Amino acid sequence: MAQERWATFDCYGTLIDWDGGIGDCLTGLFPDDPRERLLEIYHRIEPQVQAERYRTYRDVMDLTTVHVADELGRPRPEDATALSESLPRWPAFAEVPAALAEAVGRGWKLAILSNCDRDLIATSLPKLGVTFAEVIVAEDVQSYKPAPGHWDRFDAETGADPAHHVHVGASLFHDVKPGNERGLATIWINRLGEPPDPPPDRELKDLSDLPDALDSLVP
Repeated sequence: MAQERWATFDCYGTLIDWDGGIGDCLTGLFPDDPRERLLEIYHRIEPQVQAERYRTYRDVMDLTTVHVADELGRPRPEDATALSESLPRWPAFAEVPAALAEAVGRGWKLAILSNCDRDLIATSLPKLGVTFAEVIVAEDVQSYKPAPGHWDRFDAETGADPAHHVHVGASLFHDVKPGNERGLATIWINRLGEPPDPPPDRELKDLSDLPDALDSLVP
């Protein structure tokens, strides 16, 4: 009997346009500040908030928005929940549904390991075009990647063989580094043209070539 091949995915930034959604919302809240600056501050502060203690992802996003205002020296927005409320409107990247469908057609089982809440991920899954065999979110494990909770839960639920498991993500910090440390093959979706540190097993600019990359790692 053939060994099951598993591909696990980060969701936001990898499958769903995280930077686009955050950038659009923050520029609406802070129109006098450059989009790139707003994203830089947000991406620096959010992992710090996640590391303090477990909060729902809604609370993480809303608290991070307040910290962004404080760092900019701007008044705290009256609509402090605008960012978390915008997440259900964030689109999937254009190539994602076809790439995932092709991977499924080649026999891959797919799972999501996301730093998110159950109700929020439920608004994004229909945009991805396939059914995921497992969906594990921060709310389930009461921690955020790069902590090991998502992967520990995935291993317990599936019994997947690490030699037949590839992890795919857009974040070196949240996905590639912890994936490497667990001995998994990793695919980095480098949409921003960043330097690979730490290096993944494969680097792609988007998911268009994902099925071939997966097959090259686990034939």
